[in-house]
Amino acid sequence: MGLAEELQDETAEVLSSLIRFKTVNPPGNERECLEWLAGYLEDAGLTVELAGAEPERPCLVATLRGGDGPSLGYLSHVDTVLADPQDWSADPWGAEIRDGYLYGRGTIDMKNQTAAESVAAARLARSGAKFGGTLKVIAVPDEETGGVLGAKWITENRPDLSKVDYLLNEGAGAVMPYGDRRLYGVCVAEKGTFRFNLRTSGTAAHASVPGLAKNALLELAPLITKLGAGRPGFDLTEATHALLEALGGSAEDPEGALEEIRKVSPPLAALADAAMSVTFAPTIVSAGEKINVIPARAQVRVDCRVPPGMGEDTALLRVKEVLGEGDFELEFTEAIVGNRSPVDSKLMDVIRDWVGEQDAGSEAVPTVLPAFTDSRWFRAAFPDCVAYGFFPQRHQTVYETWPLMHSHDERIDVRDLGFAAAFFHDLPGRLLAGS
Repeated sequence: MGLAEELQDETAEVLSSLIRFKTVNPPGNERECLEWLAGYLEDAGLTVELAGAEPERPCLVATLRGGDGPSLGYLSHVDTVLADPQDWSADPWGAEIRDGYLYGRGTIDMKNQTAAESVAAARLARSGAKFGGTLKVIAVPDEETGGVLGAKWITENRPDLSKVDYLLNEGAGAVMPYGDRRLYGVCVAEKGTFRFNLRTSGTAAHASVPGLAKNALLELAPLITKLGAGRPGFDLTEATHALLEALGGSAEDPEGALEEIRKVSPPLAALADAAMSVTFAPTIVSAGEKINVIPARAQVRVDCRVPPGMGEDTALLRVKEVLGEGDFELEFTEAIVGNRSPVDSKLMDVIRDWVGEQDAGSEAVPTVLPAFTDSRWFRAAFPDCVAYGFFPQRHQTVYETWPLMHSHDERIDVRDLGFAAAFFHDLPGRLLAGS
């Protein structure tokens, strides 16, 4: 029996226990879940501390000390989004195992990683494993609403507990079949969030005589269509250069490279496209309040994501490129610059070697996450920290995993729990100096 098979059952048991704590955020109430995890890790021999901004929402840091080498952090969050039981075929907090899958809210996002990281650390502690640095298991609350009470708080207020040289978190790792290749994404960067309101104005009048008014909603409608159909230019970064090259394309011709990727794997092309450009998603429209009054004002709220390292100037440039000139107002309501870690590092080398050994012929490739994770807080607080998103899944592909995130019947192939736990078990001995 291999290590993955040895760790599979315990990881499934720990994940099941974590799922049964209803940590929907808001309100979160993660303490009971984290206290249970603290007990599990303390029993294995780790030193555990709970600290936080609010009593019912602490952060957990469990430490396993080796030698004087660098420190490695295993990060996860235990809060989840809401689940409506009537949409599920299983109890979202029941941790049912059916047909080889464990069902429950958090099995993908991301109590699965909490469980695999914790079981790996517990196994290392119980066996008296020796490695040349320090391993920290860091489990936090509040990621689903921005991380202010979780990763942001602990990195800013308790750097003594949270500072690490290397960090692994959510963001990638499920295998991406690409023709006859098997690719494992390693998230090295995250896009920034630049949400904005787009407004149009008109003239109100009684709705029974539309010709006497200028309907602000009809002025807004073409702009919404342009945001949905427009194709802004590409804004490439080190990570997307490396991704295109890994997929056999050229950063000199990103459109041509995307077309070639699309021929092999349309879902992968969609993910690559989102990583390489500013994206606009109109989500909330508001206008009139009475059915018989033509609205004089209309607004659409737009979720805009910008490649890492780029700011409001890039977002505005691409908005104007898509919308052109017109009679409208634009107001940014959120401006968070995405950040990144270097593509080349010792951590990347170790990940490449491990996946190549465990899944013969497979490759690790850098990716950019279109969304947000707590990694950004660690990169911001500790600029020298190499922070990647990686939870390896060999059996459940990224094309199966992504649609389950925040959706009904969220589930994970139980075999991947053991596979991931084996990776987290092996990593400290390979990465940390003096192993």
